Amino acid sequence: MDSPTRFLPRRLALGAAALSLLAATVFGQMAVAAEVNTTGLAVTDTEVTVGQLHSATGTMAISETGSIQAERLAIEQINAGGGILGRQIKIIQEDGASDWPTFAEKAKKLLVGDKVAAVFGCWTSASRKAVLPVFEKENGLLYYPTFYEGLEQSKNVIYTGQEATQQILAGLDWIAKEKGAKTYYLIGSDYIWPRTSMKIARKHIENVLGGKVVGEEYYPLGNTQFGSLINKVKLKKPDVVFTAVVGGSNVAFYKQMKAAGVTSAKQNLLTLSVTEDELLGIGGENMDGFYASMKYFQSLDNPNNKAFVEAFKAKYGKDAVIGDVTQAAYLGPWLWKAAVEKAGSFDVDKVAAASPGIELATAPESYVKVHGNHHLWSKTRIGQVQADGQFKVVFESDLIEPNPFPKGYQ
Repeated sequence: MDSPTRFLPRRLALGAAALSLLAATVFGQMAVAAEVNTTGLAVTDTEVTVGQLHSATGTMAISETGSIQAERLAIEQINAGGGILGRQIKIIQEDGASDWPTFAEKAKKLLVGDKVAAVFGCWTSASRKAVLPVFEKENGLLYYPTFYEGLEQSKNVIYTGQEATQQILAGLDWIAKEKGAKTYYLIGSDYIWPRTSMKIARKHIENVLGGKVVGEEYYPLGNTQFGSLINKVKLKKPDVVFTAVVGGSNVAFYKQMKAAGVTSAKQNLLTLSVTEDELLGIGGENMDGFYASMKYFQSLDNPNNKAFVEAFKAKYGKDAVIGDVTQAAYLGPWLWKAAVEKAGSFDVDKVAAASPGIELATAPESYVKVHGNHHLWSKTRIGQVQADGQFKVVFESDLIEPNPFPKGYQ
């Protein structure tokens, strides 16, 4: 397995090593502590404390467990490489339990009670919306890893997943061109991200692609009964079923689709929400031939990703899989490290100000750069589900500039 410093830009690795030597004397430690932390965060001469806030339980655990694992792997590698400004990272983990008020409560605990320097967390937009007022009021820093609907920008959040123009619009453009699609059936879980995403998708389908939406349905989180919906899909025969079903509901939805004979041999389907993590529960054979629009797939063939996959499997087992959000979560600690070292401080205002322009050439997805709007430049990729639970990449875009407030889609 590659050394953990394989993931470090050389200049940052050397800087961390130099600061570790500087921390060798008590007086040096005291001077550095005073310089890099002036706002009362949980930073000592030897440690800096961060928070993890994901759903380890509940319907979203199927999607968020990978994020927890990836963030811990990144932090372990950073610590092995000397830490950040000579300090080891300590983690306080909280469980949002797939419940949005609980996310807000735990966010306040981490920021006010534990005074963590940063938080890596959330998955659903509902959980992010629940914690955002807390982060802005308490001036915390959240690294949010999930593809989402956009229409948001905050000094207190770094969005390491895709926003709508990078995932939804590019995905629809591809399937319209590749499959000659004209009619679409929109399906989502019933909360902020799917509803807003489908609102954006409808506008793009009707106003840009000249297509038609022939159905639109939403179901509660955790729903497992899709028989009526599947009958409607079979009746309407859309060119594309466009889905944003999340969490455990995916297992029931795709198994019931397969049982009803709705397969890729008869129906095009493009999902925004099924990654390798969800496919573990769904089974690749139940989605074989369908498509997903993401920026990352485990099967990406580049040196960065090969090293990442090897390290992930070494830590979590040879059968572990890595999805889009898992990879985006892995980026969080590395982007935070780079911004802290650029700022020379753990103070949130300074780290936030230092973040735009940060580049990570060692990202498993290949390369990312933090935009001034706190989103990432990244590529869109279309993956086709394989029976073994992996994706075959059939399309890759150029780097797409993030635009969380696209004109005409709000």
